[in-house]
Amino acid sequence: MRADAIIRSLKAGGPSVNERLKTVLEAVSDGSIDVDEAFDALRHLPYEDLGFAKVDHHRELRDGLPEVILGEGKTPAQVAAIGARLAAKSGRLLVTRLDREGYVALRDAVPGVEYHEAARVALLDRPDRQLLAGVLVVCAGTSDLPVAEEAVLTARMTGSDAGLISDVGIAGIHRLFDQLPRLLEANVLVVVAGMEGALPSVIAGLVSAPVVAVPTSIGYGASFGGLAPLLAMLNSCAAGVSVVNIDNGFGAGYLAGSINALAHRGRPD
Repeated sequence: MRADAIIRSLKAGGPSVNERLKTVLEAVSDGSIDVDEAFDALRHLPYEDLGFAKVDHHRELRDGLPEVILGEGKTPAQVAAIGARLAAKSGRLLVTRLDREGYVALRDAVPGVEYHEAARVALLDRPDRQLLAGVLVVCAGTSDLPVAEEAVLTARMTGSDAGLISDVGIAGIHRLFDQLPRLLEANVLVVVAGMEGALPSVIAGLVSAPVVAVPTSIGYGASFGGLAPLLAMLNSCAAGVSVVNIDNGFGAGYLAGSINALAHRGRPD
C-alpha cells in the first residue's frame, strides 16, 4: 500500500483503532512509509476537536470500547455530530440516555444505527464480532427492565453475550430458585432492583461469581428515588457484591463485560 493511501485510510477511519495502529507500525517496519509520514497519520488518532466536543478516538485502544456518548444534556445535533465521527473511525457506536428526537438526528448521520427505546440506547456494532458467554443480567421486576436492558446492551458492546432474566424479585422468591442453574453458570451477574434492593444480596448468597448490584429509582416515596436500595446494596452482608450508581445500567454492563473478559483470558486453551 502506498504511503498516501495508508494515511488517507487512517484519517478516514477503519474497523478498529487497534487495526489502524498495526497498519501504521507494519508500514513503517516494511518501509512503505517513513517515520514522519507515520507521525502525521497517528496525530489524527488521539482525539478530534469538533469545537464543542473533543472526540476521544484512542478510547477503544485503552478501554476496549469506543468512547460512549451520554445523550442526556446534549442537543440532537451534537449527538449526531459526535456519533458520526465515532462511527466513521471505529465502525462501532454506543449512545446512552438518548430520547427519540436525538435518535432521529443520529439515524440520519449514522446509517444502520439501532435504537432500543425502553433502554434509551442507540448502538452500531460489527455483526461478525465473536461474543464471550458468561454475563447474566437479572432484574427484580418488570419496572426495572429499562435499566437491565441498558446493562445487557452495554455488556454485549464490550464483547460479552449477556443473557437476561426478568421479574424474579424476592416477593416471589420461588421464581428466582427456578433460575438457579443459569445463575450458577455465569462468570459475573448484574442484579438490578428497586424498592428495598434485597435481590443482589440473595443472589450473592447463592453463587460464587461476583455480583454487580444496580439500584433503580423504582419504588414508593420512602425509597427516595433509589437511595434506599442503594444504601441497602452498599450494606449487603453477602460477599462479592459491588454496587454502581442509581439506574446505572451502563456502568454495570461495562464492569460485567470487563470481568467476564478477564475470566476468559485466565482460562487455558
